[in-house]
Amino acid sequence: MAQVERLVDKTGDYFSLMQKAFSFSPMGGIELAEKMRSYTEQNISTASNFVHKLSQAKDFQDIIRIQTEYMQTQFSIWAEQTSGLAEAFTKAATSAVKLPKI
Repeated sequence: MAQVERLVDKTGDYFSLMQKAFSFSPMGGIELAEKMRSYTEQNISTASNFVHKLSQAKDFQDIIRIQTEYMQTQFSIWAEQTSGLAEAFTKAATSAVKLPKI
């Protein structure tokens, strides 16, 4: 668990730096960086919970059930995150590129 906590700390530092870099970008991107940070934290938490549950498995069937649940959850989360990132990127790109009115 200590390794997971260190990873979360390092990830937070990375996304703080990324958020600062995005703020200087012509596209802005603060919302995009924030979504990426939030999703990374969510993924780390989900993986940590998976490892915890896996460590408590009683037999091979339990391992398969836990793995299957984790993969189903990850596919659902992945679809949601992909949609959220696409929306944030589109919003940032649209605000960066203002087309002249005809």
